[in-house]
Amino acid sequence: MKAKLILILILLGSLASFSQTKLADKFFENYRYLKAIDLYEKAYERGDNSLHLLTRLGDAYYNNGVSEKAVVWYERAIDQYKKIDSEYLYKYIQSLISIGQYDKANKWLEEYSAMQQGDSRFKGYDPENIATFDLLAGNEKDKVFIVENAPFNSKYSDFGAFMLEDKLYFASSRPNGNTKLYSWNKQPFLDLFTIEVNRSEDSISYGEMKELDPKINSAYHDANVTITKDGKTMYFTRDNLTKRNKLDYDRKGTSHLMIYKSQKIDGQWSKPIALPFNDDSFSTGHPALSPDDKQLFFVSDRPGGLGKTDIYVVDINDDGSYSTPRNLGKAINTNRREMFPFIGSDNTIYYSSDGQLNLGLLDIYKSDVLKDSTATAVNMGRPFNSGYDDFAFFIDEDNKQGYFSSNRSRGKGSDDIYSFNIYDCQERIEGVVMDNRTKQLIPQANVQLIDKVGKVIQQTTTAIDGSYTFEVDCKQTYNVIGSKEDYKDDRQQVITSNEYKKVNQLDLFLEPLIVDNQIVINPIFFDFNKWNIRTDAEYELENIVDVLKKHPTMVIKIEAHTDSRGSDRYNLKLSDRRAKATRDYIISRGIDSSRIESAIGYGETQLLNQCANRVKCSEEEHQVNRRSYFYILNE
Repeated sequence: MKAKLILILILLGSLASFSQTKLADKFFENYRYLKAIDLYEKAYERGDNSLHLLTRLGDAYYNNGVSEKAVVWYERAIDQYKKIDSEYLYKYIQSLISIGQYDKANKWLEEYSAMQQGDSRFKGYDPENIATFDLLAGNEKDKVFIVENAPFNSKYSDFGAFMLEDKLYFASSRPNGNTKLYSWNKQPFLDLFTIEVNRSEDSISYGEMKELDPKINSAYHDANVTITKDGKTMYFTRDNLTKRNKLDYDRKGTSHLMIYKSQKIDGQWSKPIALPFNDDSFSTGHPALSPDDKQLFFVSDRPGGLGKTDIYVVDINDDGSYSTPRNLGKAINTNRREMFPFIGSDNTIYYSSDGQLNLGLLDIYKSDVLKDSTATAVNMGRPFNSGYDDFAFFIDEDNKQGYFSSNRSRGKGSDDIYSFNIYDCQERIEGVVMDNRTKQLIPQANVQLIDKVGKVIQQTTTAIDGSYTFEVDCKQTYNVIGSKEDYKDDRQQVITSNEYKKVNQLDLFLEPLIVDNQIVINPIFFDFNKWNIRTDAEYELENIVDVLKKHPTMVIKIEAHTDSRGSDRYNLKLSDRRAKATRDYIISRGIDSSRIESAIGYGETQLLNQCANRVKCSEEEHQVNRRSYFYILNE
């Protein structure tokens, strides 16, 4: 008999912990992590050490940013169950890194990597230097690219922007006292121009435009400038000219392009000289310097290339001489045209090509091949590329601003220069928190911002006017929860767009728990003909528990009422049992029994409408009479 009694007690304890875990799940799913943690830990003390409970506790602490505790519960899950889902292992590793346990994180990273081949979150993982590895590196914020047709474009061809300090250099076929016309487009030959650029925090304006230098501009094409960081050496593209400054032709009657060099001496550009690796029989042009000015990249259709035009590089030696040109190979060049290279400050190469899958004609690509020989080219996509020729990309990474050229439709001329600015795509969520009953604004309310995986990423308190604001990323899903002592939480979802600086207005309405002399909660439902407290009822009763804990001297009484269906006597007994079951649940949550003066059922003796015995009423009308009251007797 004694053994049976022990077994029954164990079984009852298991059922109680199971019920508590179910209730905790409900709070977890509604992002009320602190309450969920309280309930999960009590269920754990009662003997629930299931994988579900252990990982849920880990997640609750993880989502709330308490990494030390998250590690504890994930480790218990791993120690007890050995194999856990890879997503929990990922969060365990991330928690280890955040508290500086790099050796342990590295050990588990190796196991995780074996389980999750190709997980983009581990791009760049360096087992020798785990401390510098950011697990969130793959989750880059969306970028916004504001592209504008540059105001200095003309109805002629304008392209090839290059910027040094606050001066922009570009090529244009606009009339410049040059009467010669290029037969290919019946426009004047290209000359080089400069324009002053004025930057402010939110805008760019342009000053006076000038011809670059009469010694640089010839009677024929001059274009595609690049200049060393010290501003003393310029490389540019020019038509192949004779000593008499006439076009020079090969045996087939073709005039080719060449790269020229000029140096600034006493503030003036010297007479340009052709580079030694030019040739009369093929073109060499589109120069671009490496970030350290020690290499010169260019385009050529010289023999031995892979396509119509390829990108090459030469080393610039200390004595000013050049190495033999080297083809950049198949990682960049195709059997068609590769043109207009530019090397970013991080050694990313940008160039244009029509030899790969693209949006049409020349597209702009980028590649890390100069840093990683196995890297592949990436199409830059819209808005940089279109169905037209897109080329001559330039970017100033420090200022997140740059230029490219295109003959896309709706431009001002045959080729136009487009400026772009790069912003982290951010929007705002803002609003006020107010009392839903009185519509009064609520200061000092707590507002949490929760991401799509349930992690609290920001929280704030409302100002004296009840207002709050969050800076958020574009194209994300967020939950916003408002809470305040003696109020029910309000939770709303926001899905941001990709509209830069958009304001998402979101007002939160908190339902007061204390109204006059009552604690008001949503109706408590019981199963038909039963009085045991269901999980959904427990969820609501936790509001009563919270109020009583926050007001330690408060005393209440509980009333339960039924509708008129069933006998009067039976309803009286049923409601009384429900009232006392409600009281017992509140006491089980740590509230002293002396604080509940009474718990009485009144059956159908105090109906709120006409739905008495033998009166036909709808279910909704009967529902009005099935209610519980929690009266405050004193504060």
